[in-house]
Amino acid sequence: MNIDNVDYTTKIPNNVNLAEDRQVLRALESWHPGYIDWWMDMGPEGFQDALVYLRTAVSVDPKGWAKFDYVKMPDYRWGILLAPREDNRKIPFGRHYGEPAWQEVPGEYRAMLRRLVVIQGDTEPASVEQQRHLGRTAPSLYDMRNVFQVNVEEGRHLWAMVYILQKYFGRDGREEAAELLQRRSGSADKPRMLGAFNEATPDWLSFHMFTFFTDRDGKMQLESLAQSGFDPLSRTCRFMLTEEAHHMFVGETGVGRTIQRTCEAMKAAGIEDPGAVEKIRALGVIDLPTIQKKLNLHYTLSLDLFGSEVSTNAANTFTAGLKGRFQEIKIEDDHRLENAVYPVLKLVDGEIKRIDEPALTAINMRLRDDYTADCQRGLDRWNKIIDRTGVTFKLELPHVGFHRQIGEFKNVKISPTGKLLDETAWNRGKNAWLPSADDGDYIASLMQRVVEPGQFASWIAPPRVGIDNKPGDFEYVKIAA
Repeated sequence: MNIDNVDYTTKIPNNVNLAEDRQVLRALESWHPGYIDWWMDMGPEGFQDALVYLRTAVSVDPKGWAKFDYVKMPDYRWGILLAPREDNRKIPFGRHYGEPAWQEVPGEYRAMLRRLVVIQGDTEPASVEQQRHLGRTAPSLYDMRNVFQVNVEEGRHLWAMVYILQKYFGRDGREEAAELLQRRSGSADKPRMLGAFNEATPDWLSFHMFTFFTDRDGKMQLESLAQSGFDPLSRTCRFMLTEEAHHMFVGETGVGRTIQRTCEAMKAAGIEDPGAVEKIRALGVIDLPTIQKKLNLHYTLSLDLFGSEVSTNAANTFTAGLKGRFQEIKIEDDHRLENAVYPVLKLVDGEIKRIDEPALTAINMRLRDDYTADCQRGLDRWNKIIDRTGVTFKLELPHVGFHRQIGEFKNVKISPTGKLLDETAWNRGKNAWLPSADDGDYIASLMQRVVEPGQFASWIAPPRVGIDNKPGDFEYVKIAA
């Protein structure tokens, strides 16, 4: 079978010859009903019968890997898709650097590898659960379609990790796969494994910030796993990155369109001061200081997903050859890091300083630095939108020590500009730095569903181009009566 093409003759579309792997096919088919039950229970609420103009992967050839058509989401063809295998691929880092990549799980790293797969797998259904109510308040059919596309692809990414568990981890893998359908985002009893995936996504600005910041963390994690010496995981993540790019596009353009609409409304009303919040809100748009506050919140929640800046776990997975650095093969060093150092921000004697730590234990810090640089490029594009309209305002990433729950700064109060604060100063400033209940209530008041083709809510600008080059009034979602 040609790896580039996807076999749709089995219940589970795939390019891994499932038809000849009867044991794994049976395991996945027995998992399938539970997955559909989870999707019906926790997927997009109220839209399971809607016809949605979705893309479905039909190939892993980057030139033409997806086709678009109307489909009901429960009928979406979730599948198992791996990027093409590289002949003679070598492990690109760690103590096994230069050895042939593993096609089977290396026994000594079994538990470590399984945990990496489970944590990645757990994030995928979590975001679907967080976003399940958004269809009710979609600002347009275009945006509604986008959240549903993100949702079905997060579902497919769950399938990707479950395939790895079912095929390579036996009974343990089957038990872990079942558990992935039992946890629930925000549950008091069985929450999702990572904090940001138990937060609510109450409105569309939150969703767009989430897909910009938190899916970008997903990109960094997938890039690191795509370097893995365990070749099936590497190939799985390489194809997942193709889909993840759209999720970040949805986030970046969603926030960008919100900014554009706000600036246009300010200009039309003759409002020069971005801080004139009440006047700007009277126009039915989201003021720029509130967008900055939402940015602060989502960026800091996403920073926590990288774990502690100094981590023996990260060192161990790197040394084992399981999880590399961002774009590992492009880095010019020995890829073993036994004697290298990397600067880490720490609080030392009441001052924030950069301290050289062993590069092996600072793997998370390096990945987070790469993430911050990637986020900044997105902010630069948002600021160009503001500049073009002539409004004087600049969005900025807060200091990495601000509002942290994990790592070096979890018990420290720091302002967005990096100033150390006492409790009183923090409490005095926090409503200017993070969204308040009033901010949330105002944003919620704007969340009115718009379902006429080509129409958009007051607070967001139309996109420059449609999905699949469709015209502006295309009916992206046909809502069931």
